[in-house]
Amino acid sequence: MAFRYAIVGLVSFCLFVLPITGGTQAQVFSTKANFAILIDVNSGSTLFEKNAHEHMPPASMAKMMTLAVVFDALKNGEIALHDTLTVSENAWRRGGANSGGSTMFAELNSEVSIEDLIKGIAVQSGNDACITIAEGMSGTEKTFTGRMNALAKKIGMKESNFTTSTGLPDENQYTTAHDLALLGRYLIEEFPDLYHFFSLPEFSWNNIKQTNRNPLLKANIGADGIKTGFTKQSGYGVVGSAKQDNRRLLIVVNGLKTRRERAEETKRLLQWGFRSFESIQLFERNEIIGRAVVFGGSQSRVDVVSHRPVSILLPKGQYGRITAKIAYKGPLKAPIEAGNSVGDLIIKVDGKTVQTSKVFTNEDVAHGTLQQRALDAIYELTIGWFGSAIQN
Repeated sequence: MAFRYAIVGLVSFCLFVLPITGGTQAQVFSTKANFAILIDVNSGSTLFEKNAHEHMPPASMAKMMTLAVVFDALKNGEIALHDTLTVSENAWRRGGANSGGSTMFAELNSEVSIEDLIKGIAVQSGNDACITIAEGMSGTEKTFTGRMNALAKKIGMKESNFTTSTGLPDENQYTTAHDLALLGRYLIEEFPDLYHFFSLPEFSWNNIKQTNRNPLLKANIGADGIKTGFTKQSGYGVVGSAKQDNRRLLIVVNGLKTRRERAEETKRLLQWGFRSFESIQLFERNEIIGRAVVFGGSQSRVDVVSHRPVSILLPKGQYGRITAKIAYKGPLKAPIEAGNSVGDLIIKVDGKTVQTSKVFTNEDVAHGTLQQRALDAIYELTIGWFGSAIQN
């Protein structure tokens, strides 16, 4: 049986001319940051980018990946928030008060809970907390960075390499604004019960209170994370996210000269994103959006859905014809399990692809009877599946 790429037209209400009333055409934006990207979290649409795929030092924004490994381990049951880890001499010397860098002031040989170490990283950017996590989970920091890079690969961060849990300078450590945006989106979507750590305004440890360094949290724009960074090599940077109504934007900037520039540029870019674009929702989460052809099954079609709401962002005032189709390599061969990724939902505006997202089978399809499989085989030989898979 030959498998071919089939394009399945979706329900007709997705094919229309969309007038977006109010507002004006989105303006061209510029920023002082050397590297920047602004994305809509729900749709994944990029609203603005500048040198977003060029290598840059991550500074303390690398700690997002450290926490991603921790959150993943918590989700999988490998560790628990109440578990404790020992602050080694290495963690204390390289990341403690005498190191001259960011620290949560953890005492040598003290036992600190995973939850408090998370707070020490998310709020205080503690290098001692990062090294303690790395050593406690993997034995050495070097081994832990292997987990960081493996998870980065899983997320799709193809332009990054992590060599420390802290983000301290290393010529072999790099990332991009685009990759940090992928990481930020991963933290938001995969760990809704843990993401709140990034919005804590302050945290005290060893009788020393430190406030969250993220300037967006005080900007009154709905910000709730995520992580700042600074070294002489990287300049000032931040990965930030803000939510207004049902829209969430995520911003990455790096290479700014001062804290003030970082605060001003990130707020200005987020405000522009919320003001200049409008979200159009096409499908609800798990809404049936099409059907795929099945070979040798108990039924000839299977419903497909998206596991997240499907929406797109367009500049306010833009008119466009929105079309949506599913592309999959078919027919699908029975048996089929619900939840299998089988293709992509392709959304176009005026014929230009603006977004693709995965689609999944919504039901199980068992092997068909001998008669059903024989009929499918005859149909494949006489007519071919490509023609049968076209639905309008």
